[in-house]
Amino acid sequence: MDADLIHKALANPLRREILAWLKAPEGFTQTHAAFDGGVPLSAIQVRSGLSQSTVSAHVASMIEAGLLVSKRVGSFLLLSRNEEVIAAFVREVVHGL
Repeated sequence: MDADLIHKALANPLRREILAWLKAPEGFTQTHAAFDGGVPLSAIQVRSGLSQSTVSAHVASMIEAGLLVSKRVGSFLLLSRNEEVIAAFVREVVHGL
């Protein structure tokens, strides 16, 4: 776990919002139901209202920080939260200060 990368990723409000959306993926309704194990990047892009390239750049930062896990299924990139890394980061912040 690289705490500096996580801090950098969490400095952006959209990235925090994406993490919140993925915590309750039922908000993606039918899109999520079709994919067990993640939410398609395209669904996140639609929900954000931003361009595909902008959302991809934000997601790439979160994947690099270890906050998200990606899985390719056909032409879809599925994303889910990396709960282990998130929990370890929270523990470090709470107990490391």
